[in-house]
Amino acid sequence: MNTVFDPAFLLREDLKTLVPYNAPYYASVIKLDANENPYPFPAGIMERIYEEMNRLAFNRYPDPMAVKLRERLALYTGVGPEGIMVGNGSDELILNIMLTYGTGAKFVVTSPTFAMYGLQGRVAGAEIIDVPRLEDFQIDAAGVKQAAAGPDVKLVFICTPNNPTGNTVPRDVTEDIIRSTGAIVVVDEAYGEFGGDSCIPLLQRYPNLIILRTFSKAFGLAGLRVGYLLASPAIINDLLKVKQPFNLNVFSQTAARVVMENRQAFQERIQKILAERDRFFEELSAVPGVEAFPTQANFILFRTPLPAREVYDGLLKRGLLLRSVEGPALSRCLRVSVGTAEDNKLFIEKLSDVLTQASRG
Repeated sequence: MNTVFDPAFLLREDLKTLVPYNAPYYASVIKLDANENPYPFPAGIMERIYEEMNRLAFNRYPDPMAVKLRERLALYTGVGPEGIMVGNGSDELILNIMLTYGTGAKFVVTSPTFAMYGLQGRVAGAEIIDVPRLEDFQIDAAGVKQAAAGPDVKLVFICTPNNPTGNTVPRDVTEDIIRSTGAIVVVDEAYGEFGGDSCIPLLQRYPNLIILRTFSKAFGLAGLRVGYLLASPAIINDLLKVKQPFNLNVFSQTAARVVMENRQAFQERIQKILAERDRFFEELSAVPGVEAFPTQANFILFRTPLPAREVYDGLLKRGLLLRSVEGPALSRCLRVSVGTAEDNKLFIEKLSDVLTQASRG
């Protein structure tokens, strides 16, 4: 018997080549990489959260069904609490969807898109079918419909506004796909507060629709990991079979509920981000050699004459962190979050510096 234990001998074969998700963390840089809300959390709302927490017990488990939060989300979305499920970020909800419906089956994505669909699919033992987007980053609707017609396809993922390209999928196009397939169509509206038409009105007509939402972007709770999904009660009941019983902690539930009760402060920040996004887009487009792509999210995809890694490293050395999205359809492309006016101004200066220095050889 071999006395040297190697866990790789026990690892699932389909996970041996999987590269773990890695989000670099640097303590002293300007973060423009994760599409977070760049503005400080409203002080008054933070005080409200602390007041609420003072009445709660940390030695007790949280409400496993997050009833109070779901009631507030029902008021915001117009969907009844029975059609809402909350999670420890959208990532957990995506994994729950995959574990419930995808294991041993196939699912459709439209690359380039959010990487977690593919990653969580592999974790759940599902097989990916990629229908690449068109040159203008619109989805290939006919291709998606054809792929979704396959008998082994259980899930279709559509991100709108799409990460990392920033463009939206028209609601009638999404509806046509939902109507044409027996698979579940998951519409990820993580950036929905910034642009595009929500598919919430379609929920009453199509029982095979799931909508993903998050508090991490527009509502500034990225650090607390709060996501939610909207679906038919039948789908919710299925998903509860794999949901961890106490998946969302007391603090996160309370903070998200208080945010929902004070949405106006965040709505003002959203409008500020949108105004800054338009200005930022014009300035980025004016940088020589840069191609910025139109966006309806709180980030901008852009291409430079240099390899993406060279630009990424050059900016990191200058104290700015963004996301390289280099790939088959995104040659020399990076994604930058819309930050504060000061952060964006500094980014334009440092990017110009990187490109100028490279041109001098």
